Amino acid sequence: MGQARIAIVGAGPAGVRAAQALVERGVRPVVVDEGRRDGGQIYRRQPDGFTRPYAKLYGTEADKAQALHRSFDQLRDRIEWRAETLAWHLEPHALHVVRNGEAEVLPFDALIVCSGATDRLMPVPGWDLAGCYSLGAAQISLKSQACAIGRRVVFMGTGPLLYLVASQYVAAGAQVEAVLDTSASVLRLRALPRLAARPGALLNGLKLVASLRRAGVHVMTGVTPVEIGGSPRRGVTGVRVRDGRGREHAFECDAVALGYHLRSEAQLADIARCEFRFDAASRQWLPRIDQDGRSSVKGMYLAGDGVRLSGADGAEAAGRLAALTCLADLGIERSDRAEVVQLRAALDKMERFRQGLLQAFPWPHRAAAALPDSTVVCRCEVVTAGELRTAVSELGACEINRAKALCRVGMGRCQGRYCGHAAAEIVAHAAGIPLEQVGRIRGQGPVKPLSVSALAVGGAE
Repeated sequence: MGQARIAIVGAGPAGVRAAQALVERGVRPVVVDEGRRDGGQIYRRQPDGFTRPYAKLYGTEADKAQALHRSFDQLRDRIEWRAETLAWHLEPHALHVVRNGEAEVLPFDALIVCSGATDRLMPVPGWDLAGCYSLGAAQISLKSQACAIGRRVVFMGTGPLLYLVASQYVAAGAQVEAVLDTSASVLRLRALPRLAARPGALLNGLKLVASLRRAGVHVMTGVTPVEIGGSPRRGVTGVRVRDGRGREHAFECDAVALGYHLRSEAQLADIARCEFRFDAASRQWLPRIDQDGRSSVKGMYLAGDGVRLSGADGAEAAGRLAALTCLADLGIERSDRAEVVQLRAALDKMERFRQGLLQAFPWPHRAAAALPDSTVVCRCEVVTAGELRTAVSELGACEINRAKALCRVGMGRCQGRYCGHAAAEIVAHAAGIPLEQVGRIRGQGPVKPLSVSALAVGGAE
């Protein structure tokens, strides 16, 4: 019973709850995470020696963060914990990892991938200047380094994370100049029937906005980003946007945090040849799973924001459900039918809320078509919107991997994480075809850059 080799990738909300379910049933899983500590991005722990209280660090999510951390602390002695370990490649029943410059292969009978998500970004002229960060990076700076990304910060984009991180900065004593939301307020009113599926989360969101206004932060909705001003020498110096009436507004700042909700980290699922589906509501490709977390590849389970962008609460439920399903499939223990039904119902509620969020805070895909040709889209390889359009019009690159081969978009260190979605939108508009026909940047190992010497030290082929 305890000899089943089950590996979990990720120690965020989904991974911790999956591990907890396994440990409760006598299984000792291997848990792999890039971070030094558990919590994932949303509940990232502060370093040793930092003493900021949970309420200041996590705001409205403080109790949930503390509960997850406490659960993991209780699991530490009953799991094989591999911190600061990158899962970089995958083969049948073999997970390739690297830690401290050494590669290793972890055999498994079943794999639960809880890889989480990263920021979804839409380029704007000037976003390649020093001082422009993603929302996630701004949050990491605050949690892991106890510092703001600038002295005067503007938050721009859309989605709940925009307001959460801005409020965390205010709580930390940072100077937040403005929160600039590309989504119009009327969209939230239309989305209320779906958002009401989780009244507590809806109320917390309203409280965040109210707290920002009370703190004197300029909050604008329905804006169109025009430019992030500055120079290569000075970095960011300001932001210009247009409101719904076409009037321009300027804000002085020395840092900008950008973000448009999230994109799934699905590279391992792609390498494993899992089936993907195009999610029209979010305009992105997501791995296909059944209602209990099974992927199309036998023995591989997917949970959390790496497959369903349902937030931390949804990730916790999905992680536990995937673990219970895995145990049942391995013949270790039959799932508690009542608990499975309860978890499915919780995820159904999360899905309804997710649809509401997408309606209230849509991905501004039309902005890609309006980008000036000179705008840098791929910051790693300095590929502009104009170069992408030329690849379509003159070279026939109507598929994103073809465009990647011809102009190197998505070939840099981020491997398309931060430019891939916007690049696909530009290609689709230039070619006059639906976005789903453009496809997605294919994942391949290593999922993140690593040195050749790391593989040589580990004896990997």
